[in-house]
Amino acid sequence: MTTSTNLFPPFLDLLKLVRVRRETFLLSTPLFIVNPRAGGGKARSFLPLGGEIRFTDGPGHATELARDGLKEGRSLIVAVGGDGTLNEVVNGFFEGNRPLNPSAELGVVGIGTGCDTIKSFRIPKDPRKAFRLLDDFEARSIDLCRVGFRDHHGEEALRYFINIAEAGLGGAVVFSTNKSTKKLGGFLTFFLGTLQAILHHRNATLELQVDGDLPRALVAANIVVGNGKYFGGGMKILPRAEFDDQLLEVLVMGDLSRLELLANLGGVYFGTHLKHPLVECFRASRVKISSTRPLLLDVDGEQPGTTPADFEILPKALKVRIPS
Repeated sequence: MTTSTNLFPPFLDLLKLVRVRRETFLLSTPLFIVNPRAGGGKARSFLPLGGEIRFTDGPGHATELARDGLKEGRSLIVAVGGDGTLNEVVNGFFEGNRPLNPSAELGVVGIGTGCDTIKSFRIPKDPRKAFRLLDDFEARSIDLCRVGFRDHHGEEALRYFINIAEAGLGGAVVFSTNKSTKKLGGFLTFFLGTLQAILHHRNATLELQVDGDLPRALVAANIVVGNGKYFGGGMKILPRAEFDDQLLEVLVMGDLSRLELLANLGGVYFGTHLKHPLVECFRASRVKISSTRPLLLDVDGEQPGTTPADFEILPKALKVRIPS
């Protein structure tokens, strides 16, 4: 009996040591969540030398992997893929309204059709360079956006996004783009998708409520809400947006005709579209959109549902490794 009792302390100490070493390993080892289909399958050619790699196997899987990693105790989760993969990983940092680990950091390596978020962050487009510089990047607390909406089953849903969301024409563009092969690359894929969407687009009658003011009725082609400057394969849609000003950047494209939309398409790539008299840009903490017919949403290049939509800013809600 005495011998048996004396055996337990060393055994328990061993278990404790194993647990501590595992926690240290998880804390110090970055988790790379890789979309193997990103960039037409090129993601597998740009894998990191260190850390742990987990591949996604379908829509929503990156969110699950990120959430699992944070629950394991990871301090750095790196999204490797396009804007859609990044959006899923960002949503994995939260469970409902609750952040899983406020001190955890997000890394971003862009490989995909759009990769617009890295343009605002000034992260190198070359994945090999982004991997190499990841340890040198500064962890900055940035604002995050959250939107409540109706999913495709008509149920209330919630989604976080790091770059840009929109309701109206932009949702139609993403619908068209996501059905394409994307083999033409980001610029041509989104440009052709935009042309196709404009030709079939109808402006919508909607109500817009800003920061609790009385709703105002208007007819609009598109409403863009976000934190970043770029979307659609390089379009500079929100040239004044900042990731850390604690405000949403809001763009209202009014009752523009198809011809006017086509004529001003080139200006969107340079940010000069803000000069158009039917384009309005402002900042807000919260924006609600309701419409007479459901409008497709684009949320960081994904299409989770439709209006009505309720957008809000979450100041300094996420730590991201970006160039200083």
